[in-house]
Amino acid sequence: MGKRILIVDDEESIVTLLKYNIEQAGFQTETAYDGEQALKLAENEPYDLIVLDVMLPKLDGLEVCKLLRQKMIEVPILMLTAKDEEFDKVFGLEIGADDYLTKPFSPREVIARIKAILRRFKKSNDEQIATDKIVTIGDLKIYPEQYEAYINGQQLEFTPKEFELLAYLANHIGKVLSRDQLLSAVWNYEFVGDTRIVDVHISHLREKIEPNTKQPVYIKTIRGLGYKLEDPN
Repeated sequence: MGKRILIVDDEESIVTLLKYNIEQAGFQTETAYDGEQALKLAENEPYDLIVLDVMLPKLDGLEVCKLLRQKMIEVPILMLTAKDEEFDKVFGLEIGADDYLTKPFSPREVIARIKAILRRFKKSNDEQIATDKIVTIGDLKIYPEQYEAYINGQQLEFTPKEFELLAYLANHIGKVLSRDQLLSAVWNYEFVGDTRIVDVHISHLREKIEPNTKQPVYIKTIRGLGYKLEDPN
């Protein structure tokens, strides 16, 4: 059985083109033409990847991506967009998209991106070390397997990418990590020039774990180098 890919676009010609080429590459496909249908399918069916257009009726692609990640559905998402705006890319990555492709694109490029994402996703899963170990840093407790963290006994709410970033920092406590390192490790891809996504997530983490975001004691900025997580005690 080939891997299952959900294709979501409101333009029938694009869906037909993608469906033909993706199936020729050995994958199974299903299709949806609006955001609500896509969300319902993704919530109830086990897909290996979703090709998701940004501009969709009923629910746009960014909202579909955001809702799936909030529900802890970690299927890889390749977003399609007619816009070539950095804001869209950063926002899409921030809410959990795995890669972006700007229209117009060639079928060969789509297949190459799909295969690359699936390779990265498999590598990431293979490398993930299952552990019940609780990581304790000051008043912060991190439970890697449960995707949970607590500060002073209060559970914190994270997006999946926020938690992965925190867990990666915790696995390298005291070590300075560059934005490119964090981008590559957590997002599994080199988004050249888009390292602002890391800054956005660091800011979100600080809002949740720091007693005073203006004087962080957990996540330190090392000017010109990157960030490091350290024990405030």
